[in-house]
Amino acid sequence: MSKRDNKRFTDSDRKGAPKRGGKNRRDYGETYSRESRRGGASASRGRSASAAGARRTSGGAKKNTGARPQREDRRRVLGFDIAEPFEKELNIGTDGLEVVAGRNPVTEALNGERDVERVFIADGAEGSVSRIVAIAKEQGVIVDFVPKEKIDAMAPGTKHQGVVAKVSEYSYADMDEVFERAEAAGEDPFLIILDEVNDPHNLGAVIRTAECAGAHGVIIPKRRAASLTQTVALSAAGAIETMPVVQVTNIARTIEELKEKGVWVGAADMDGETYYEADLTGPIAVVIGNEGKGVGRLVKEKCDFVLSIPMYGSINSLNASNAAAVLMYGIRRARTQSGK
Repeated sequence: MSKRDNKRFTDSDRKGAPKRGGKNRRDYGETYSRESRRGGASASRGRSASAAGARRTSGGAKKNTGARPQREDRRRVLGFDIAEPFEKELNIGTDGLEVVAGRNPVTEALNGERDVERVFIADGAEGSVSRIVAIAKEQGVIVDFVPKEKIDAMAPGTKHQGVVAKVSEYSYADMDEVFERAEAAGEDPFLIILDEVNDPHNLGAVIRTAECAGAHGVIIPKRRAASLTQTVALSAAGAIETMPVVQVTNIARTIEELKEKGVWVGAADMDGETYYEADLTGPIAVVIGNEGKGVGRLVKEKCDFVLSIPMYGSINSLNASNAAAVLMYGIRRARTQSGK
């Protein structure tokens, strides 16, 4: 530090100015963006007017434009080198593992069939985290308590509730697993087929409702549709760990195969029979269409019947996941009343 800067600092102290704060808060280790890491003249931006005045000398002396040394604490953010991407430090998307965020999703992941490598919990988190720690300890899964900022970096933009876990990738079920699940429950097969549903929130909501309504599986196409992702897992609130999701190449061909197995297939569309007047008992699958265009023409032609939900307001349609929920509970009600 030069004598001139030393004098300025001493003068500020003598006037009672705080040692920290001011406009240049970056100097004191606060979080900042990469764009703000600049040396030279830009490093002095934001200093107070009095500090600027202390630098002035008579005769128009030339300014010192030498680069200012970077502080050591500026090079570290959340415990790892900011020069390296977060993905390298956290191994996100590079080690065959995915991040599950949220207390319910992490709990279901620990109780599910996927391998959980490690659980991260924000320092100071309370409540249901004690149950998560107990389950992880029972299963021999390492639990790390880390600053909340690291949790934010691992699951950016999500409501993680202070808990994330690194787990193996989501796996899809086979169609045989769906029928085995129905047989184990002593029930006729009950399936939901999504025809090019693109919104991952809709997919997650359908999986969650299917689990709650006692369906045995959800079928989705491989192309032009949402697949199993972290967003879907959050919307499903843990149901993705227990509800079989089958991914198929061709929905129309799959419907034909289901019909050969004795499953009646109905499409949800506006020009069909009102769902509460239809016979919804026995082995059944319901097709929910795309958010914009509905069920495709070819898929609809392959179905045995069409179901509609009456609209009594000024809006003539429901959200895809809402329509699926209405029909699923219509099927559950019909089964309960028939005793099958």
